[in-house]
Amino acid sequence: MPEQTNRHAPLQFAYWVPNVSGGLVVSKIPQRTGWDAEYNRTLAQIAERAGFDYALTQIRFTAGYGADNQHESVAFSQALLGATTRLKVIAALLPGPWHPTLAAKQIATISHLSQARIAVNIVSGWFRGEFKAIGEPWLDHEERYLRSEEFIRCLRGIWQQESFTFAGDFYRYRDYVMKPKPLDPLPEIFQGGSSRAARDMAARVSDWYFTNGNSVDNIRRQIEDIQAKAQDNGHQVKIGVNGFVIARDTEQEAQQVLQQILDQADPAAVQGFHHEVQNAGRASPEGEGNWAASTLEDLVQYNDGFKTNLIGTPQQIAERIIAYKNAGTDLMLLGFLHFQEEVAYFGREVLPRVRELERQQQAVTEHG
Repeated sequence: MPEQTNRHAPLQFAYWVPNVSGGLVVSKIPQRTGWDAEYNRTLAQIAERAGFDYALTQIRFTAGYGADNQHESVAFSQALLGATTRLKVIAALLPGPWHPTLAAKQIATISHLSQARIAVNIVSGWFRGEFKAIGEPWLDHEERYLRSEEFIRCLRGIWQQESFTFAGDFYRYRDYVMKPKPLDPLPEIFQGGSSRAARDMAARVSDWYFTNGNSVDNIRRQIEDIQAKAQDNGHQVKIGVNGFVIARDTEQEAQQVLQQILDQADPAAVQGFHHEVQNAGRASPEGEGNWAASTLEDLVQYNDGFKTNLIGTPQQIAERIIAYKNAGTDLMLLGFLHFQEEVAYFGREVLPRVRELERQQQAVTEHG
């Protein structure tokens, strides 16, 4: 379980691994981003040198919205771990296609191969067409989160208990012994979502909660809600916020790039994505989900990354990142247009400014 959130602890950074084609925007703008293994090994090394803490691999089983090619997340994570020495890699797992037994064994083995640098992101699923295509039952919204919570409880129980017994609605174990256990520290468990069910699950069982991009005030309200529930449950959870970075030497340059992305958006793909995610959200009891308030322009970046407004000069972006930290964020999960060069630029120009602002804040606190 993570330590209690400490606003004086350095903010951590993760990047989306482009292990699916099409990059991180639903746009026909030319992108110098590759989905192949060699591009991503080099990117992981660049990110490690730049000061990133985590890389998040994506799981997609079918084509759609520009992602015509998809590498499987767990195997791809192991390739990135083999190319780096410090970076932690978060492998996305989708309950249904994955069973906790297989996931627990896979991740435990990778923990030994990587000196405990593997983590998991439990994805409850939003794309009904994907489940239909691979012959997996499509559960309703609440059941998907109930299954994900059982999945997490099973992973943690298998890893922590000498003999694991569990009787749930989706998974059952009787005196299951798995050896070897993962190395210490145990793999961290991430999850995403913005619905009531997602937040409540995070407040009960997850180490980390990822939320879509949003304004600082809206993120603060989400975090306050989750942390209050987590405290009631005697649980601790850390928060990661999605953002899409367009860092350029001038604000005008950055805004021009954003406009080019939007001008060359793929309308049919964006509309299709909008239809799917709105359907998924309407299936929740409150009638909304991750993308309930997202416009079509927002959805050109899958996870509302434009809403976080990390678009401008390095100093502007650093100041906005600190505002999210002050709202209770522990980690920024970032996407880029041209990954290799822009991750390097972020590490060279933005991260040092973030660290300087953190030092200034701490000095004021200590001497103020």
